[in-house]
Amino acid sequence: MIVLIPAYEPGAALLDLLRDLAAAAPGTPVVLVDDGSGPAYDVVFAEASILGATVLGHVRNRGKGAALRTGVTHAMHAFPGRVVVTADADGQHTACDILRVGDATVAAVDRGDPVMVLGCRDVDRPGNPLRSRVGNRAARAAFRASAGWSLSDTQTGLRGIPAVMLPWLLQQRGDRFEYEQNVLLRCRRDGWSTVEVPIETVYVAGNASSHFRPVVDTLRIGMPLLLFAASSLLSFALDAVLLLILHAATGALVPSIVASRIVSASMNFALNRRVVFRREGRGPLVREAMRYAALAAALLATNIAWMSALTALGMGIVPAKVATETALFVLGYLIQRGVVFARNPQRPPLESAVNASLMNGEGIPTRMEIVTTDPRRNP
Repeated sequence: MIVLIPAYEPGAALLDLLRDLAAAAPGTPVVLVDDGSGPAYDVVFAEASILGATVLGHVRNRGKGAALRTGVTHAMHAFPGRVVVTADADGQHTACDILRVGDATVAAVDRGDPVMVLGCRDVDRPGNPLRSRVGNRAARAAFRASAGWSLSDTQTGLRGIPAVMLPWLLQQRGDRFEYEQNVLLRCRRDGWSTVEVPIETVYVAGNASSHFRPVVDTLRIGMPLLLFAASSLLSFALDAVLLLILHAATGALVPSIVASRIVSASMNFALNRRVVFRREGRGPLVREAMRYAALAAALLATNIAWMSALTALGMGIVPAKVATETALFVLGYLIQRGVVFARNPQRPPLESAVNASLMNGEGIPTRMEIVTTDPRRNP
């Protein structure tokens, strides 16, 4: 395995971690990415280099996601086929836990079942800072709603990643905090498995070093659901306006419902495919359109039944429309995420996946953006 640590303005905790790693597992390669910390931190990175770490650097701060991609790209070139274990530089991950996650990942690869191993803290422990407990609970709820599976620690940066997964990792979007969240949100959707390994819960100085913002970052985690809601709201508005116009013009409820739904559903399909679930390419378009049409037909039948029943009971057409669409919102999201736009990729063999990425140069930053703190150690 190799250990990859992105660092921005690190303190003494990073050097302590490197010493602990060297003592616990001598010879384990460590790749450290200085994400534009500036000259004031040259001493820290020079000491890290003396301790044996390979130090890469960004000229300017580009974000944790960009730093991780830089480190992964280097790892694929310098250590092809190796498991990569990512860890944080703020002292919240111990050397023992880093090695435990790495060993679990290597063992899974040796069994022929490469998975991403996630080192997860007990974030609900009573002694943890209140800000962290509340923020993590909200983040877990948003993650479950968006991704469709549960994760006990959505903020963990301690991850064991098999080499076969690295090309996929380079393709994920985001340069800052959202990158790690995008990886988690999309890994199972794209066919990768995950397992959790319990790790020690370490908060340094009341977790003051954490860059996690409970409100903003929880909203980011729930972005797929928020985008789906926005798409649904826009489609609902179009559907409602068309329904009122057609019903006023014809006086026929059912034909008006059908016509307005066809138009709004077409727009909703296009928005959900490209914006919400980020599906690209023409290959699966027909299959997804057929699935969406089947879902739309089922929801339309349900819509007609509920609208007819509610209006027959004396409810106005607008309140009946709002009540019906609200009830069908969650069902529509779950089916679209799990069936209509679901992915079933075939994993490439380890060697071919790594070699293909290296040949294509995917995710490789330009040399102008990467410098080394100590060129004697890192030519």
